Amino acid sequence: MRVVTTLSVVVLASAGIGHAVMTSLDADITRVDPFKDMKNRPRAGHGMNVLLVGTDGREKISKEDRRRYRLGGTPCHCTDTIMIVHISADRERASVVSLPRDSYAVTPAHVDRTTGKRHRGHPVKLNAAYAEGGPQLTVRTVESMTKVKIDHYLEVDFTSFMRTVDVVGGVRICTPDPLKDSYTGLNLPAGRHTLAGGQALQYVRARHVDGASDLGRMKRQQHFMAALVERITSSGILLNPMKFRDVTRAVLGSVRADKGFGTDQMLDLGRAMRNFSPSSSEFTTVPIGRMGFAVKGVGSTLKWDPVKAERLFRALREDHPLSVHRARDAARIVSVAPQQIRVQVENGTRTPGLGRRVDAALASTGFRTTRAPVNAAVRDVRRTIVAHDPRWDRSAKSLAMALPGSELRPVKGLGPTLKVIAGTDFERVRKVRAEDPGQGEFGVVRGDEVACR
Repeated sequence: MRVVTTLSVVVLASAGIGHAVMTSLDADITRVDPFKDMKNRPRAGHGMNVLLVGTDGREKISKEDRRRYRLGGTPCHCTDTIMIVHISADRERASVVSLPRDSYAVTPAHVDRTTGKRHRGHPVKLNAAYAEGGPQLTVRTVESMTKVKIDHYLEVDFTSFMRTVDVVGGVRICTPDPLKDSYTGLNLPAGRHTLAGGQALQYVRARHVDGASDLGRMKRQQHFMAALVERITSSGILLNPMKFRDVTRAVLGSVRADKGFGTDQMLDLGRAMRNFSPSSSEFTTVPIGRMGFAVKGVGSTLKWDPVKAERLFRALREDHPLSVHRARDAARIVSVAPQQIRVQVENGTRTPGLGRRVDAALASTGFRTTRAPVNAAVRDVRRTIVAHDPRWDRSAKSLAMALPGSELRPVKGLGPTLKVIAGTDFERVRKVRAEDPGQGEFGVVRGDEVACR
């Protein structure tokens, strides 16, 4: 009885502290009214939809940090990031859909917030809606394109992002390849890293680490959000009212939100996320039907796939998961998918049938084997060898991951087909899969599929 009474007091006291803390913070939030005078809005669905917008506000960042993290120049207060975050009605799932900033969009009729001029609806890139009409036109344009009713609006700038990452003690990300971007100053070697606020900002802003530009950046942003969810849910922050206060204060200190996003909603989300795990979150980007869609006066845009996009947003409206939940397998993460790697198998031993056995095992794991294994010139190989052209070193490393204990051996001029010379040490082929295991027609990944292992 004494133990139960003590626990009850602690729980009630924690709840009281949480509500008191959140109530005091509620007054500090900068408010906007993105829903003012809006008519003919989509019908409300189940669950809660938050439009999360990232802007480039940096006024409160020191000159030293601006220089260190390449944040020079005048901020345009434009939207670099636009996401719909759907929280399921049972508060057990979060679905995050990234909307590319260069998406082809047609704005509703509106008044330009800078010039005061009345505009008819006209084609733009999606991020231009914010420049012309602020949060209200952004919400109206997104609702018009998706037919998803937005319940809340949250606008985050560089300052609040960096503070949030720092107050949770940094966020751990993994990268199989080095990431270097001269524009943001990002320079990460391959491996695991715990990123503090400034470095995390470089990671999510980088657009020049590969040829995927904004689409690649959105994937990194989704990976980062999954890692942030894992950090927050696994560190006890949501169970500690004072830590929860510190995180919330960091987030809300420099954000803008709609008037309805207040104490009760924040506490509701905080309580819901206590049961969250990385597998509770799922991430995707709206399906693109046409890249480089040229629009006169607008430029090159991304045009959504009308059929797939409609199915995606219908799932949000009806509160359905975007991915089919599957048991997490024991596959190792590699940077190149097995389906993209062509392999010729050679038997480097005198054991009959070893070449056929290795070929079949690699093929069943997804590698594109020739299905015609041969005997190697040397038949006394002890340690299995992965011979490869140095230009295909990422593919070679992925293949070697599937062959425990194998030796990588570069051979200039070998070409795109890798060679496996099976040795007497061969025991099995380990299952591997690509780093980004996007599944289904929407390319959805769950948080546990992209978080560090």
